[in-house]
Amino acid sequence: MQFDLLIKGGRLIDPASGLDAPRDIAIADGRIAAIDAAIDAEHATRVIDARDCIVTPGLIDLHSHVYWGGTSLGVDADRLAAKSGTTTFVDAGSAGAGNLLGFRRHVIERSKVRILAYVNISFAGIFGFSQTVSVGECSDLRLCEPREVVAAVREHADVVVGVKVRSGRHAGGTSGIAPVDLALEAADKSGMPLMAHIDEPPPGRSEVLPRLRKGDILTHCFRPFPNAPVFASGAVRPDMRLARERGVIFDIGHGMGSFDFEVAKAMLRDGLAPDVISSDVHLYCVDGPAFDILVCMSKLLALGMPLVEVLRAATQRPAEAIARPELGTLKVGCVGDVAVLRQVPGRFTFVDAVGASLVADLRLVSDGIVIGGKWWPNEAAGDVSETERFEAHAHHTHVEVAARHFGHSHE
Repeated sequence: MQFDLLIKGGRLIDPASGLDAPRDIAIADGRIAAIDAAIDAEHATRVIDARDCIVTPGLIDLHSHVYWGGTSLGVDADRLAAKSGTTTFVDAGSAGAGNLLGFRRHVIERSKVRILAYVNISFAGIFGFSQTVSVGECSDLRLCEPREVVAAVREHADVVVGVKVRSGRHAGGTSGIAPVDLALEAADKSGMPLMAHIDEPPPGRSEVLPRLRKGDILTHCFRPFPNAPVFASGAVRPDMRLARERGVIFDIGHGMGSFDFEVAKAMLRDGLAPDVISSDVHLYCVDGPAFDILVCMSKLLALGMPLVEVLRAATQRPAEAIARPELGTLKVGCVGDVAVLRQVPGRFTFVDAVGASLVADLRLVSDGIVIGGKWWPNEAAGDVSETERFEAHAHHTHVEVAARHFGHSHE
């Protein structure tokens, strides 16, 4: 058989199938065609040398914001894909029922990388998010209309994976728990999971958690005080344990303000590792502190989470959370999405959402990705200095931050 692409000589780690061994992997017609200890290079049109590399399923970033140009916080998924090892970006509610069509037509359908989406319970999605403007999309309950969400889920069933709600003082103002209840109504009616964001109370974590069902996602699960999942003593709060036992999915959702090293240490120490590692990448954390999913994964590695479990939390687990079994694995016959990664040694300083530092002796870097059988190299694979250059942006207008990321309009 002739293959379109052969990735040769790497350490293949596929947590979903339990495989961790030196293997060659061949792709034909956009799908995994063969996995073997040695596949003859003469049988492939193109060969990728993966010696000293980890070959793993293409990463799935379960919490990202990639409705760029249509929302103030969106970044360009195609610009991040090869650098971050990500072949599937799941947008976490940037768009609501009122602008999901625009997100689909102008971004999702034009993107090289796969983009799936949660629909925001707010009709307008996340519309007032910057360093200088903060208007929570759930602060006006007139925008939270479950009927519209259910209709949007049905109309866009091929790209929608669930319903999203941002609850808390910043996202909901004085709306309290009502946006969560409305979102749960929409999720139940449409037969979809709910992804629930929590920021600063109200509502408190203790109001949100008991409402979440098996398969629902608590994002920002390692967030800092207030609404942290641990007591000041470091002990894990009982409602977090109950939620885990009930089957609620714990998602990191690092972002700009939602990941605390001390909280993570306490949770890991008590055996409550995250189910999913995601970046919550958006315009205000893409240059730090989150950067991308690989940096977030590197932080969990530095905190002691085993490599295979870190990879599982960015491949198998998110694929299960969005009910896409053809993703997140390298089994023969599945979609030919692959990440080729390296563990680069050195001295790396990582910063969390509250400004604390963690020094690590290695980090994960992407050599490139395969999407639908096509090789997409990371042209910046040799540059691992962005975390060292990180400085929190202060008092920049949205226009200035956007120009730094996308370029000026006259360029």
